[in-house]
Amino acid sequence: MEKTNWTEIEFILQGLSEYPRAEKLLFVMCLVIYLVILLGNSTLIILTLLDSCFHTPMYFFLSNLSFLDICYTSASLPAMLIHFLSKKKTISFTRCVVQMSVSYMMASTECVLLAVMAYDRYGAICNPLRYPIIMSKTLCIQMASFSWGLGFLNSLVQTLLAIRLPFCGKNVFNHFVCEILAFVKLACADISLNEITLMLDNVIFLLFPLLLICISYVFILSIVLRINSVEGRKKAFSTCSAHVTVVIMFYGTILFMYMKPKSKASAVDKLIALFYGAVIPMLNPIIYSLRNTEVHGAMRKLVSRHWFWRKG
Repeated sequence: MEKTNWTEIEFILQGLSEYPRAEKLLFVMCLVIYLVILLGNSTLIILTLLDSCFHTPMYFFLSNLSFLDICYTSASLPAMLIHFLSKKKTISFTRCVVQMSVSYMMASTECVLLAVMAYDRYGAICNPLRYPIIMSKTLCIQMASFSWGLGFLNSLVQTLLAIRLPFCGKNVFNHFVCEILAFVKLACADISLNEITLMLDNVIFLLFPLLLICISYVFILSIVLRINSVEGRKKAFSTCSAHVTVVIMFYGTILFMYMKPKSKASAVDKLIALFYGAVIPMLNPIIYSLRNTEVHGAMRKLVSRHWFWRKG
């Protein structure tokens, strides 16, 4: 079968087009969520850059996570907002591929980055005296670069494997955004290679980092339980609680999405995917700053400086 010219291909993003009132409500909710994502994550990045108190490995990785969340949501949410109000819910082949590859890169990077952050917490609690030497600035940059590089290479491989496929039917995504598995399933050719590589990705980027995170926290828990002071235990748990919460939300949602029995996508499945793609990036900065006295103090300092600057 002759392959269609890429410039001639368009995809239809069905979303919840059968529920127009729900789409109007989702537009308002997603707009608010996107603004909160930009504000919350940008604030954490600015605080990490400007305040010397945040020049530590934990906040360095957290600023990487915040930047990642901004990039991830910016790849899909603005287009989603337009489609919620548009009658013509189409997207070109090029835009779909860009959206799909950026989202896949960010998701792959986040899996690795969360494992790196777990190792950082392991070093801080299990080796507190050697922690500043172990987690040097050079090592932090190398670990962050490794996470981004691995995510980029993974996305590049999967994207190249996907765009080689021919499309010749009715290209309808039963989704809000272009998603790589749904993309390859629309192809009118053998996709067994794509399915095998995506399955390997699930092992490499989901199960393996999750295993490393669990091992790190087993060691952390064994150390914390040996602390005699109740206050010391509370302090140790508080340094890990935010990361554990983010890991549970991220992996819980993504494992449910990709490892549940295959069935026709329902409205509930789409909303769960929306929770993963929009709500979690919004909650990440809130979770990390909710009980964090350092962030609260830095925010007050930043607001005070701004107020005095305006008065001056």
